[in-house]
Amino acid sequence: MKEREIEKYTIMSERKVRVRFAPSPTGPLHMGGVRTALFNYLFAKGHGGDFLLRIEDTDQNRYVPGAEEYIMESLAWCGMKIDEGPKEGGPHGPYRQSERKELYHQYAEQLVAGGNAYYAFDTPEELEAARAEAEAKGETFTYNAATRGNMKNSLSLTEAEWKKLIADGVPAVVRFRMPDNESVTEDDLIRGRVTFETSLLDDKVLYKADGMPTYHLANVVDDHLMEITHVIRGEEWLSSMPLHVLLYRALGWSDTMPRFAHLPLILKPVGKGKLSKRDGDKMGFPVFPLEWKDPKSGEISRGYREDGYFPEAFINVLALLGWNPGTEQELFSMDELVNAFSLERVGKSGSRFDPEKTKWFNHQYLVARSDEELAELFLPFLREKGIDAGQEMVARICGMVKERCNFVPEIWEQSHFFFEAPTDYDAKVVKKRWKEGTPAMMTEIADFLETVENWKAPEIKEPFSAFVNGKEWGFGAVMNAFRLCLVGGGFGPDLFEICEIIGKEETIRRIRNGVANISR
Repeated sequence: MKEREIEKYTIMSERKVRVRFAPSPTGPLHMGGVRTALFNYLFAKGHGGDFLLRIEDTDQNRYVPGAEEYIMESLAWCGMKIDEGPKEGGPHGPYRQSERKELYHQYAEQLVAGGNAYYAFDTPEELEAARAEAEAKGETFTYNAATRGNMKNSLSLTEAEWKKLIADGVPAVVRFRMPDNESVTEDDLIRGRVTFETSLLDDKVLYKADGMPTYHLANVVDDHLMEITHVIRGEEWLSSMPLHVLLYRALGWSDTMPRFAHLPLILKPVGKGKLSKRDGDKMGFPVFPLEWKDPKSGEISRGYREDGYFPEAFINVLALLGWNPGTEQELFSMDELVNAFSLERVGKSGSRFDPEKTKWFNHQYLVARSDEELAELFLPFLREKGIDAGQEMVARICGMVKERCNFVPEIWEQSHFFFEAPTDYDAKVVKKRWKEGTPAMMTEIADFLETVENWKAPEIKEPFSAFVNGKEWGFGAVMNAFRLCLVGGGFGPDLFEICEIIGKEETIRRIRNGVANISR
């Protein structure tokens, strides 16, 4: 069996695949987050499973208005249909953690009752003092088995003492009781067998004094209650895996614990480190799927959608950042990605982002669009400029210039002369192509074109060529000057196609204007 078939057989013989994308609404969705969502989506759909969206908004201090809506709009633009989520609903809702907070307290209490967690009453000042004391000794303070006995918690206090603190309403958090000197080993679907030593880990806070769970507790509880089978997330969460595994064990959920897969980083184009917004600002490319306006500062960050990228191109780029199809194929539709994707072909090492290659992908999708589709996309640009053009003509023009374009707006740069006559002329082309005898030569050509009756590109070209050859003029010199008159420079598609589209009267008028204006 091929690896894809083995993976599918193994998974489908078990329970139905259910994955979740669980972002925090703390700002715009980074393209790394979109890739995480994409890999979850492809994995789920490739195995006939469900793709859930869960908003992890337990940290209300970092909540940013509009971020949740931005996340949903981004996934919709990318073509990832959510099976269960805040808007879609579902049997495992609600899908915002802030609406589930009553659920988490009982599990925190269960962990305390089972000896796997404890209450900690340390104030921020006391924790800071402990850190300062450790630093004075050249050490780093860690709240763990070695230090918890010296802190104020239900393990160091008598039962009567800590119960009185609880009864008196003294603020307390619930910390996980990390086992002493154990090895936690788990198989990661991307990285293989990974082992962690608990002596190097701290007693993480699971439940805060304000009645809200931390990421760790809420994540594990929700994944269990939502029957998540696979947790596919960024490698920055790899260090959290031992705590999550231990939480599943402590809560008695080992048999239904999801499989873990930690994705490699998306690296900056040059230098070391993870791709950031700063890299995009510095090198001139977006790192967010959609444009984002910061509600506090008003700062606007560019988005791939607003920069003119097709969602298919953006998705194609992200899919190949960390995943290798094992073939030479580079262009994939979403359906093709669903069929081809497997976690076995996701690498462990970071993948470098290439903004120029991203433009290349967009070019491929633009060229693959039909001329009629491109006309539909380009017509609004023309209307903004007050240009009323027929769709059939615009489609023909799009077909002539699309090979030179990476983005729909660039069609204007390559075709503006179809819609408006040049008002100035490229100085370099003038210097190189416009000679002393050129005005007289172009005047004769304009006079000749007056006699051409059938104004179609082939019927213009044939008598035109015969006329120029009869004059024994250099064909190249004539055509370069002719193009300069029609488009204002040395670029553009076939000249006789241009003549046909702009019409006989406009062609002749542009030649005569060129003669009058270029020679000045």
